[in-house]
Amino acid sequence: MTSWSDLSPQTRKIVIGLAAVDTALKAAALIDLARRPAAEVRGSKGAWAAAIVAINSVGLVPTAYFVRGVDRRRRPTH
Repeated sequence: MTSWSDLSPQTRKIVIGLAAVDTALKAAALIDLARRPAAEVRGSKGAWAAAIVAINSVGLVPTAYFVRGVDRRRRPTH
């Protein structure tokens, strides 16, 4: 197993960048999920929240929430 100190400076920057993107996507998805009415979410809000928080996905689960989890057909028009 490779340790952090064995990684090159460039590889460390890539890992930190990916972690920052993942964290930002998770935060955005959780904020949106908390504010969005359950009727506008495909599936259980609790299940989406658990998946977003628990799965280390490099941004895939939050992206899936925005693409598949948000039911844009039910969004009220103003």
